[in-house]
Amino acid sequence: MKLRNACLTATMLAAPLALPHFAKAQPVNGLYVAGGVGYNQQQKSKQTNFTASGQVVPGYGRISIRGGYTGEVAVGYGFGNGVRVELEGDYYNNRNNNAALYFNGYPAAGAKAGGYEQKYGAFLNAYYDFTVPGVSWVTPYVGVGGGLQVVDYNDLVIDNLSVTKHKDAVAYQGIAGLDFPIAPVPGLSATVEYRFMGLVGTRKLNGSTSTGIPVSFDTQRDYNNSVLVGVRYAFGITPPPPPAAAPLPVAAPAPAPAKTYLVFFDWDKYSLTPRALDIIAQAASDSKTQSTTTIAVNGYTDTSGTAVYNQGLSVRRAKAVAAQLVTDGVPASEITAQGFGDTNLLVPTGPGVREPQNRRVQIVLQ
Repeated sequence: MKLRNACLTATMLAAPLALPHFAKAQPVNGLYVAGGVGYNQQQKSKQTNFTASGQVVPGYGRISIRGGYTGEVAVGYGFGNGVRVELEGDYYNNRNNNAALYFNGYPAAGAKAGGYEQKYGAFLNAYYDFTVPGVSWVTPYVGVGGGLQVVDYNDLVIDNLSVTKHKDAVAYQGIAGLDFPIAPVPGLSATVEYRFMGLVGTRKLNGSTSTGIPVSFDTQRDYNNSVLVGVRYAFGITPPPPPAAAPLPVAAPAPAPAKTYLVFFDWDKYSLTPRALDIIAQAASDSKTQSTTTIAVNGYTDTSGTAVYNQGLSVRRAKAVAAQLVTDGVPASEITAQGFGDTNLLVPTGPGVREPQNRRVQIVLQ
């Protein structure tokens, strides 16, 4: 009972204690090794076909068996799609508890059982690992296996019958388990699983009574229920890449700087020179190839006239340039023409100064 309780307690506690250390489950793709230990409860076995000194003795028996322990190691290969195959070696050990014998329809008084049974052998197993939507820290799996078991009956005692025997048997098993990846070690995981293992057919055992009479009987129904905790290590598992950093916000592109053209005028004139016509034509052409929404046409004068006269002259100069832009193919709706007189001087001067750089119109493509 102590062994059974300890194994069951370990099974129940193994998963929750490890939860903070679980990683995201990954399909096994390649070679792996595994192992586990646990508690095994063998069901009652049945004994039939008793003979004594070669004579049939009508009767049968039942032997109840104590809980014991089991262990297994395996090497396998995963195909990356949930399917795995493995070669396993195992060991079982259970001690006989008591017996009930019936001969000629009557129970044998005081029947006792002693000795122990151990099994060991190999299985070829096939597994399938499930993917649970929304759950990444555990992988359920199921499996089946077939193989051979060597059964050792060590000092099997039923009442006054004693048997020590070595038998081989074909065996099968079914497996259901849970796999918990462990984050600090890529490829390493903890496992918890249930196994049902049975032996095929019957095994004939030969022995003797305490008085030396040779006896034989068949034993059958060797069924085992096990719970194991273990580990598995898959080679070649690499940690998942860290999540990609959130992209930095992309600043909106700065607006393109306004492109400016200068058209100069003779003193007290607003007529366009040949050079002025070339500059205006270039501005009109550029406005069609750029993302231009507005063309500002700003007229200016020098300080040689009165403020009122200069204001009117700057407006006339701006309108002359705007009209030429329209002639060169710029829609009038995109042009804003205005005059600023003798303000915003390009070359600072005092009043009454004829400065050619200040007699200008500024074309701004916006």
